[in-house]
Amino acid sequence: MSDYRLYLVTDDQQDLATLKHVVSEAVLGGVTMVQVREKHGDVRAFIERAQAVKDILAGSGVPLIINDRVDVALAIDADGVHLGQSDMPAEIARRLIGPNKILGLSIENEQQLAQADSLPIDYIGLSAIFATPTKTNTKNHWGIEGLKKALSTTQLPIVAIGGINEANIPQLSATGVHGLALVSAISHAQDPQAAAKYLLGLMS
Repeated sequence: MSDYRLYLVTDDQQDLATLKHVVSEAVLGGVTMVQVREKHGDVRAFIERAQAVKDILAGSGVPLIINDRVDVALAIDADGVHLGQSDMPAEIARRLIGPNKILGLSIENEQQLAQADSLPIDYIGLSAIFATPTKTNTKNHWGIEGLKKALSTTQLPIVAIGGINEANIPQLSATGVHGLALVSAISHAQDPQAAAKYLLGLMS
């Protein structure tokens, strides 16, 4: 069983040196999963950054998840892929990455949630819980009540994404959610290790 508790999503605006620093410190602070996200479309740069993160995570037991790109995940033999609704269909992704890799899918509305259990995925990224500056195109905000409803609807583990910060973590954790995905609370912290430790502490 994967540990989704503190799920770091990297910031694609940060340069490689900063990215490596953030990930190594965050892992020391207790991050349980790392997703490398790149929105620029430069596959070589994506592979380079993903490989750098993989090297840092080697031996740590923290799985590396690649956002959107199955080809990049296969190229560096990452631990899994996280798909959005406009990415490759989950069935095809599963066929390509094989049965043993982690496959996550972003779920943005109740219709998608209803179909999730029939898909060959390992977990759901429930998006977006709250409004967030990193994603301006989200139409739906689940909120705490929506998260509770989703938890009672699906058998799959849920990672909550979007607008999560120290102020709302205790309330989110109280729902029994399996994990919380964070970008800026760790990536932009002056001390990512201390930030990760602090955020994990808020979850208990």
